Amino acid sequence: MAEVAQNVSQEQVVVVTDVPQAEKTTPVPPTMPVVGKELPLPVPETEEVPMKPKQVEESVVETEDLKASGGDDEKMPQLVSFKEESTKVADLLESEKKALQEFKKLVQEALNKHEFSALTTTPAPAKEEKKKDVVVASEEEKKPAQEEETPAVIEEKENVEPKVVAEKEEKKEVVESEVLDDQEKVAPVPAVASDTAAVSTVDDDGAKTVEAIEETIVAVSSSLASSQEETSAQATKEPEGETKAASALDEGAKEVKSETVVEVTPEIVSIWGITLLADDRSDVILLKFLRARDFKVKDAFTMLKNTIRWRKELGIDELLEQDLGCDDLGKVVFMHGLDKEGHPVCYNVYGEFQNKELYKNSLSDEEKRQRFLRWRIQFLERSIRKLDFSPGGVSTIVQVNDLKNSPGPAKRELRQATRQALQLLQDNYPEFVAKQIFINVPWWYLTVNRMLSPFLTQRTRSKFVFAGPSKSAETLTRYITAEQIPVKYGGLSKDGEFCTADAVTEITVKASAKHTVEFPVTETCLLTWEMRVVGWDVSYGAEFVPSAEDSYTVIIQKARKVAITEEPVVSNSFKVGEPGKVVLTIDNTTSKKKKKLLYRLKTKPCSD
Repeated sequence: MAEVAQNVSQEQVVVVTDVPQAEKTTPVPPTMPVVGKELPLPVPETEEVPMKPKQVEESVVETEDLKASGGDDEKMPQLVSFKEESTKVADLLESEKKALQEFKKLVQEALNKHEFSALTTTPAPAKEEKKKDVVVASEEEKKPAQEEETPAVIEEKENVEPKVVAEKEEKKEVVESEVLDDQEKVAPVPAVASDTAAVSTVDDDGAKTVEAIEETIVAVSSSLASSQEETSAQATKEPEGETKAASALDEGAKEVKSETVVEVTPEIVSIWGITLLADDRSDVILLKFLRARDFKVKDAFTMLKNTIRWRKELGIDELLEQDLGCDDLGKVVFMHGLDKEGHPVCYNVYGEFQNKELYKNSLSDEEKRQRFLRWRIQFLERSIRKLDFSPGGVSTIVQVNDLKNSPGPAKRELRQATRQALQLLQDNYPEFVAKQIFINVPWWYLTVNRMLSPFLTQRTRSKFVFAGPSKSAETLTRYITAEQIPVKYGGLSKDGEFCTADAVTEITVKASAKHTVEFPVTETCLLTWEMRVVGWDVSYGAEFVPSAEDSYTVIIQKARKVAITEEPVVSNSFKVGEPGKVVLTIDNTTSKKKKKLLYRLKTKPCSD
């Protein structure tokens, strides 16, 4: 009797007071969480002292102590979750706002100068840059030569002018010499002083002749001097005019250049479907680059340019529309549901590569690995286009990495492809992962990760969560609701009667205890429910208990032991013809471990 009393005292009873009525097509029990409501994350547990980087308030690497034996006695350490920063400019620190403004200024200048369009689209950017340098250098060499051309012409002209003057002076000397010759011919007449007769004979005429000669010489000299002055003045004016014309041309060229710079239309550059600097969604994009580079503006700008160059080289826009013929990879990577904060969840199932044919077709040589990487990038790009880049929107993804039956480090091709993919994602997709959850982690993987963790930034490591096989389902339900988790990973999301809009209730079944859930029903209807106990290894039964005392209890599901290997989800339905209640019984008395019960239900009207 004592044992019976003890068992009765350990039995837990949960009564769902308001079962959805038949007229309501998708009812939700009061104990079920409301769909779309943001649920607070449970306080994580950690065994490490949390590190607090500058931009992350509280974040540590979330790990689980994994034993080599993979036993069930592993304990999940207490963790402090990574807190994702706001994408609203108003919520930024002043230093972060300043960095964003500086970044936008650099981007605007680059758009004005068409720097993004000038980025090389060949796979050898370094060589192209050298070619550009050579071209620029040759142009710079040509410019001084062109600039020196004008002074040379002016100098030639200046050299020509003295020649003209010299020729005129020679003509002057010739005239003067002829006059002097005439003068010499006439001069001996007055010079002979001893001959009085000669002087008397040429008295008047000789004087007149000499005066005429002197006047001629003076006239010729004055005319030559005046012509020389006019010539020199004209020669002086011509270079001045040419200099003024050259300076006027230079000023005009400068004005044309300045007008050209002002009138150039900025180029339009888009990334992930968002046009840079077009609206506030662009700020969200730029913040990703800034945070990836710790708000170092120049480093963020360099990363942005490199990303745009890489996207041009790969031809991302064309890649989105291509059919790469990789339909068999749909089981390796797929999107499914949302986490509790609304992030899309991407599952990466490494165990699928145990399929030798799939492995060979995807990774056996370099060409196939490149095709696999292109498909992975295409898949990511299409997923990113569905994100909300408006301030405050969900613009990141949660990655779930399933390492169950992973080929491991022995597979060189998979290791190479993984390393290449990680490098591409790290360099060209900044801050797109809200959290990286690793499940079904073997003990050797965690050991390798701990060796590599010093090479990762604190910000990156703070997004990692590791869980061994026995804790994987529990870990996922901390971040993702059960109705959003696929059945194979411990949730209830599958094709069938229920959908993700039908909320799931989670209840903990204590160790060595029995748990019952009651669904009261007051009218005729068809009651349908589905449930699962994570890890099962319990007994399950269901029955209908009428409210009338003279009615009999109806066994819906005879109590039976459900093993771990059996179907993960049990679905039942029962047509209720009178008031009463449906009782589900979970018997965990033979186990020393607590279990998690997940269930949901709905009613449909039915006629008698």
